[in-house]
This record gives sequence, structure tokens and C-alpha cells, in this order.
Amino acid sequence: MTIKEKYKYVLDYFRENIKLAETELDYQNDFQLLVAVILSAQCTDKRVNLITPALFNDYPDAKTMSFASPEVIFEYIKSCTYPNNKAKYLAQTAKILTEKYDGKVPEDVDELQKLPGVGRKTAHVIASVLFRQPKMPVDTHVFRVSARIGLTKNAKTVLQTEKQLVKHIPEKDIPDAHHWLILHGRYVCTARNPKCKTCGISIYCDFYQQNDKS
Repeated sequence: MTIKEKYKYVLDYFRENIKLAETELDYQNDFQLLVAVILSAQCTDKRVNLITPALFNDYPDAKTMSFASPEVIFEYIKSCTYPNNKAKYLAQTAKILTEKYDGKVPEDVDELQKLPGVGRKTAHVIASVLFRQPKMPVDTHVFRVSARIGLTKNAKTVLQTEKQLVKHIPEKDIPDAHHWLILHGRYVCTARNPKCKTCGISIYCDFYQQNDKS
């Protein structure tokens, strides 16, 4: 099987079987998604979704949060990972967005990465989810699943993974493919005990073919 054929089968399968290709983070506007993604760094979406309702109720947009100190924000987010740093990032980012961008989240990934707490992956998530740009954020799920299936070959870094995926996935499918890979990794191709026997793409998966003992 060629790499082109593998990508086509896998993407066709995901398109047919994963109906909701969207983030599992809860948000009501662009700013709230940015906040949630910053909070999700090395933290589960489930935990973030427990934290954000109270935070967003009191600080629903960049302007209102720009008046909050890191110490105040910390009290809302203290149950997530690295709350001290993230509280500082959110306070600073809210001020920058309010003062420089009229409270709006910029579309450009380079501009996004100028915001505190926003690295390449976070910027690409925002560009992909909010603006449907052909960006491929690579988290642990995307990195693991892509390598296991064989969509990527000898990719040692997230950047190498990103470049290989973007090279082979049609631009129009990249925003959805990001979610497909995450959801597949979260619920089927789990880090421990992947559900290979019930996985619809196992016959085309390098990991399964190498480890199937039946």
C-alpha cells in the first residue's frame, strides 16, 4: 500500500465514522477558546471544562479579564496544571488583546504567538478551529496515532509530524483531520491498551500489523 492510499483510506474512514470533528473544550466566543486552549496545556480538556464556567461567567471577554489580576485569576484556575504561570499569561494576554487588537483574537499565527502562553501548537489550534486555516496542531494524541498508523515515518518531533501530515492531507481536510486524530487517540487508539480489535482502520495500521498475535 502506498502512503497516498493509506491516507485516503484513513481519512475516508474518519470522515464517515467521526461525525463531530470539533474540539471538546467548552467556549462561547473566540476569546474563551483561546483561554481554554492556554489552560489545556499539559491538562485534560475535562479538567479545563470544570474550571472555565465560573471564570467565563465573571470574565466572558478580553476586556473584562483585562481588569483582573493574576492573583484573582489564579483562584479560578488553581486546580489545573501550572496555575501560577497560566494566571499570569491570561492576565497579560487579555490586556494585550484589549489594547492592541480591540479585544479580538488575531487570525495570524505569528501574531498569536506573540501573546503570553501561546506557542506554535496553541496558535495553530486557534487558527484551525476558529478560522478554518489549514494548520495541524500536534499534541500527544496526534503524535502517537499518526506514528502508530504509519501516517508519519520516523518523525522524532512534533514539527516533523506536523510537516508530514500537512504534506499528505488535503488542505480542506486539515482542520477536521486534527480533530479526527485527537478523538481517535482519546477513545480508540489510547496510549495504553489501544482498542485494536474493534478499530475500523486496524487492517491498514502499521502498529496493529506488527503486533497482532491472532
